[in-house]
Amino acid sequence: MDDLINEQRISLSALAKREGVNVSTCWRWCLRGVKGHHLESLIVGGRRYTTVEAFVRFVERTSTGIIGEPAPTPSRTYRQRQAAIEWAERELDRAGV
Repeated sequence: MDDLINEQRISLSALAKREGVNVSTCWRWCLRGVKGHHLESLIVGGRRYTTVEAFVRFVERTSTGIIGEPAPTPSRTYRQRQAAIEWAERELDRAGV
């Protein structure tokens, strides 16, 4: 949190405009994250902000192929895991295994 206080603050709407995305995308990056990583943010006076530096860190953590690090395994919901298990069982049945 100390990093965010001392860094160049930017509103989510300003970040969205700068990056050419919808503001709801920036909110999603903060609240739900991408590939298990969240965009660091803080609330000041009832408004949510992030920092330019936090956005750079977020992009570095969520980008693949640029840094050369493998992408983290995306987390799946219980329903997604169950669907994958059921699909795999059907495939095994078809293959006669």
